[in-house]
Amino acid sequence: MAFTSNIITLIKRFWILIILAAFTAVTVAACNPANFKSSAAQIPQLVTSILSDPKTFNFALSSESPNVFGYIYEGLITENYETGEVEPALAESWQVSDDKLKIVFTLRDGLKWSDGQPLTVDDVIFTYNEIYFNEAIPTDIRDVMRIGESRKLPTVSKVDSRRVEFTVPEPFAPFLRSSTSAPILPAHALRESVQKKDAEGKPTFLQKWGVDTPPNQIVGNGIYTLERYDTSERVVFRRNPYYWRKGAKGEQQPYIERIVWQIVESTDTSLLQFRSGGLDSVGVSPDYFSLLKRQEKQGKFKIYNGGPATGTSFVLFNLNKGKRNGKPLIDPIKSRWFNTVEFRQAVAYAIDRQTMINNTFRGLGQTQDSPISVQSPYYLSPKEGLKVYDYNLEKAKQLLLKAGFKYNTQGQLLDAQGNRVRFTLLTNAGNKIREAMGSQIQQDLSKIGIQVDFTPLAWNTYTDKLANTLDWEASLLGLTGGLEPNDGANVWSPEGGLHMFNQKPQVGQKPIEGWEVSPWETKIGQLYIQAARELDEAKRKEIYAETQRITQENLPFIYLVNPYALSAVRDRFSGIKFSALGGAFWNLYEIKIVE
Repeated sequence: MAFTSNIITLIKRFWILIILAAFTAVTVAACNPANFKSSAAQIPQLVTSILSDPKTFNFALSSESPNVFGYIYEGLITENYETGEVEPALAESWQVSDDKLKIVFTLRDGLKWSDGQPLTVDDVIFTYNEIYFNEAIPTDIRDVMRIGESRKLPTVSKVDSRRVEFTVPEPFAPFLRSSTSAPILPAHALRESVQKKDAEGKPTFLQKWGVDTPPNQIVGNGIYTLERYDTSERVVFRRNPYYWRKGAKGEQQPYIERIVWQIVESTDTSLLQFRSGGLDSVGVSPDYFSLLKRQEKQGKFKIYNGGPATGTSFVLFNLNKGKRNGKPLIDPIKSRWFNTVEFRQAVAYAIDRQTMINNTFRGLGQTQDSPISVQSPYYLSPKEGLKVYDYNLEKAKQLLLKAGFKYNTQGQLLDAQGNRVRFTLLTNAGNKIREAMGSQIQQDLSKIGIQVDFTPLAWNTYTDKLANTLDWEASLLGLTGGLEPNDGANVWSPEGGLHMFNQKPQVGQKPIEGWEVSPWETKIGQLYIQAARELDEAKRKEIYAETQRITQENLPFIYLVNPYALSAVRDRFSGIKFSALGGAFWNLYEIKIVE
């Protein structure tokens, strides 16, 4: 769920009209990746699509998904998404001290950056001490690594030319998985920008490696390098000749020479490109499933179903009571509604999630009730006592009346002062599933007298409101997930960069006067700290169970639907190990083209 926990990106909606059929055909042909060839013979490549342009090529400053970093960087360790186990990456081995306070990693011999320069322990030290732990650099990853009430960070020190030591001030259960999987960044390419200051006294690193940077200047250590970026068209990756992995016979991995990400304008266009053979893989949304399922054999592809996806989808209200320049971020009248727990609970009861599954998701999903992924060993199920909000209009109305709301003769909901209950619900424009969810929520809440102005926005406008101006009332959004709950610490710590329902201003943003933290928010943050230091797995599970009970009682996020993880992949690829955690190509280094 960390953003590293990354926000699920969506795009402009693409309406396919009969009168535009000819135009659409031309557009698809022009954008067809099969037309993108080198001057030499066609080389082995995988062509997929993404929904929007990259926002940055600087990992530390990124908070969006998808992004390029999974291809161009690796950390000391990685995760096997088939088994869920931690495995070696840039480090060939590690040793944990008996008191669990130290881990010593041994780097692989002969590691190199994509420009051929040696990758050493000094790069590891630089990455952590000068970038991730640098308070002058606003990076979400730092929140995941903070430890205990003191919020201290690990210390990272050099042992010798191949060994590096991480030390924590107290036991930290997610130490290995959360703190040492972060990408290692190149000191020789970035140190100067970290040390040099601009006119405002900020590191020039904050302007380093934007999307306008020539791709050949981006230095990585991952499976691929950036070869080309054409704005609003494509991102192209080329196999990293210095990548460390080798096959069983000592051959260079990965086997696929080039990856092409087509940047398309809609999920409809992605589907058209896949069906015409222009894409090798496409995410299968529920409205496409039946159509594609009938075409599997003819189209020479397979639909993989990984079961419930790891991410979350939810409605949230802006609970921030603060002011900027003396002006409340949220209309005080609406802020009182949003900060009334019975109001949030009533909204939860009024949303018909099963109808949402049946209609919008075509039955390909299940209701969602927890911030923790169902695949995680720390997930608390409704059968184990997690509170749920199954559709119940009468209960919703009773809660509203209990909280002092009332109805007029037209059935419209009013607050105690007679104000009509009406708010704006934002989401990203472009994804038909998300927009259908928002439309149903609008209809559902009208049944309890609430007027919802559902407003999809362009992605950049939307994220600016959520993260910077904080000028929003309610939002329909999602977060990624995973096995380790502490990866979502930046969501649940009141100080965290993704504590979006009551966001504290981040580095470089305008101050907020009168920012308040509710006792239940503080409690969740404290429990995440407690769980991270608890090494007894049974006790740790119970602590996370308590966090889930609190979130479901107070509803900072009103969870909606957990769709199934579905992808269609051409038969010409061997070695696919599909999982909800990693998708179809998490093990890209060993996947081959068999045609």
